[in-house]
Amino acid sequence: MPAVSPRARILALCSAPVLALLAVAAFAPLPFSVAQPGSTVNVLGSHQGGAVISISKAKPRKTTGQLRMTTIMATGPDATVRLKDVIGGWFDTDRAVMPRDSVYPVGNTTKEIEAHNVKEMRESQNSATSAALGYLHRSPREVGVKLSLADVGGPSAGLLFSLGIVDKLDGDGRGGDLTGGRTIAGTGTITADGKVGAVGGVPLKTQAARRDGATVFLVPKEECSDAEAELPKGLRLIPVTTLKGAVKALVALKSGGTVPHC
Repeated sequence: MPAVSPRARILALCSAPVLALLAVAAFAPLPFSVAQPGSTVNVLGSHQGGAVISISKAKPRKTTGQLRMTTIMATGPDATVRLKDVIGGWFDTDRAVMPRDSVYPVGNTTKEIEAHNVKEMRESQNSATSAALGYLHRSPREVGVKLSLADVGGPSAGLLFSLGIVDKLDGDGRGGDLTGGRTIAGTGTITADGKVGAVGGVPLKTQAARRDGATVFLVPKEECSDAEAELPKGLRLIPVTTLKGAVKALVALKSGGTVPHC
């Protein structure tokens, strides 16, 4: 039998702990969530039997086209994610591996997280209504707005809620639809004064949007590079930073004007 060199013995001794760690990692739960494209909802239409946006104390417009808010679907906070799931997610364009804390920043149980998401959705709806009525220079005393989206939580539908309210009350401001008859999707938080914020999970949301027929996607400007990374064919990105800018971009898209791009 040939003699084993000192170098070979050292490599063997060093590789043993590494292999042991890999074996443990393969079976140990990891602090990640695996996400995939979720559902989309047309905020100009109905969901679970009721209108997503209801207008009172003012006559709403009849609209055409769609404004679809987008979601991601992630493994729950209590789910066990192992190394094979993480590796699979890295190589699958229909899934993404995200730090669990980025998906569930608040709460340790499903019940706590659901309560937090419901609270965020309620605050988002209030901000969306304030932003839309502020943009239109309308008072809550003149217009009543009710937003209903029971099974979706979080703040990322804010921009689409605001645009839906604007379209139902004012359209493009010239008697036509804000959508121009298109299926438009998007994502983004919104503040009461109309500023659009980032949300995360954009590449998965663009896939959900295209799957459900959208040809245009409104994306927070700071997330343009994320959206472009895995952009589905046939989907046009429009970066936005404010509600006013989003409305202006959609009007320009409809009329053939200059539209912002990533």
